[in-house]
Amino acid sequence: MTARMELGKVVPAAYKALIALDTAVGHNSLPKPLTELVRLRASQINGCAYCVDSHSGDAKAGGETDARIWAVAVWREAPCFTDAERAAFELTEALTRLPDGGDRVSDEVWANAQKYYDETSLAELFMLILTINAWNRVGVGMRLVPASFR
Repeated sequence: MTARMELGKVVPAAYKALIALDTAVGHNSLPKPLTELVRLRASQINGCAYCVDSHSGDAKAGGETDARIWAVAVWREAPCFTDAERAAFELTEALTRLPDGGDRVSDEVWANAQKYYDETSLAELFMLILTINAWNRVGVGMRLVPASFR
């Protein structure tokens, strides 16, 4: 598999804007391990091999254990996550699976996240989820090759 195009060369201003958004979102008050695990979960749902590879590695480099990284895909059954992390994963899934229909981001999901995150950290979490979903579309649409497989 090879990448379809290099967006940064074809539409540099738009690509730089996405990088700037990602940089701004990365400077947040959320625990760094949670940031990478949320990015990982959205990437798993979206089937972005490039981002799964990248954020698994970033989580590991940030001190996350292999067991917790592997368990993100089954977080509901895994006993190793806190209630706050579970609320973040639940919100991640709701915002990532918008096309699935239903109540989508229900009041219950939002209220659960509000139990663990104040207004600022919840907004930061929201923007983190929004941004990784954009990057997932870049990775899948452009068929980016994961660094581990080059």
